[in-house]
Amino acid sequence: MKKVLIDTNAYSRLLQGDQEILRILGKAEVVFLSIFVLAELYTGFKGGFKEKQNRQWLGEFMAKPSVRICEATEETAEIFSEIKHRLKKEGNPIPVHDIWIAAHAIETGAVLISFDQHFSKIAGLRVY
Repeated sequence: MKKVLIDTNAYSRLLQGDQEILRILGKAEVVFLSIFVLAELYTGFKGGFKEKQNRQWLGEFMAKPSVRICEATEETAEIFSEIKHRLKKEGNPIPVHDIWIAAHAIETGAVLISFDQHFSKIAGLRVY
């Protein structure tokens, strides 16, 4: 996988030393981090006991040359609307943040690294 987008739970597993996540990220040419994943991480940090340390580790992760932050664009919004409409029509709602994250993965052509099963409901999304 040349391009991957890391979900919040995959980043958490990375911090816990998950060797499979480390291997995947080590082989990727580009590791995308959605601004929505970043928001989820910052929110989690605020609720924890190691906010300063977690922010430092995240800063080191984001400073790696292969890591790129995905900002929301008009294309992201268009893909989001298509996914959300399709899921609603099929009766398969998922959390809104995850729709944004999926939209970023589709927009960038990246494989989404996540442990959330509901991503499998999204047509056109490649999930590891």
